[in-house]
Amino acid sequence: MKTSSLLLAILCYEACLAQFKVAVVEKNSIPKTIQYKGEIANAVRWRDSSGTHIFIATIDKTQGKGADEGLLFAALHAYHYSFNVNSWVQTWKVYDFIEGGCALDLDFYFIDKAFAITDLNKNGKAETWLMYKISCHGDVSPVPMKIIMYEDNKKFAARGTTRVEVGTNDFAGGELKFDDAFQNGPEVFRQYAEKLWNKNRIETWGGEGK
Repeated sequence: MKTSSLLLAILCYEACLAQFKVAVVEKNSIPKTIQYKGEIANAVRWRDSSGTHIFIATIDKTQGKGADEGLLFAALHAYHYSFNVNSWVQTWKVYDFIEGGCALDLDFYFIDKAFAITDLNKNGKAETWLMYKISCHGDVSPVPMKIIMYEDNKKFAARGTTRVEVGTNDFAGGELKFDDAFQNGPEVFRQYAEKLWNKNRIETWGGEGK
């Protein structure tokens, strides 16, 4: 993932959707008290009505050893920290992983163009959006995909699969299911999630983070 493309996407979202000044945080600028695991995919900082926040998304991949040789183990982490009095406090975390490792094709990454900080319901509290794929497969088939959004400490999740052409004019996958938080939350959240899903649901097999 390229920092420049991420920054461009963030600036676009800031201008169009949110009232927050969102800044990319370089690795050497992350406060020492903030703990995270894996290689940073993106890290940003902003301030809203509830205070100052830092979000970090990471990917952690390790090659199996011994009995697990030939397997690739992968995990995605997303951390949210808020500044409280004199320290950074972790307020939520997202963790997902490939169970048992993967010996086939690993489709496991954050979709960087889907990341956004918004204020769709205009209440002064940021909504943090992330989207990712998580699959180990050896054929051309739909890949599980998720949207996770947090407003304050409340989690919203949408899950489904990518849409794949498995034959001439024959498609599989592409479904989307909202959790109860989305179903019972503001309509503008569901509308935004649906647009995000439709933009990214077609499987392109073109590499990570597109």
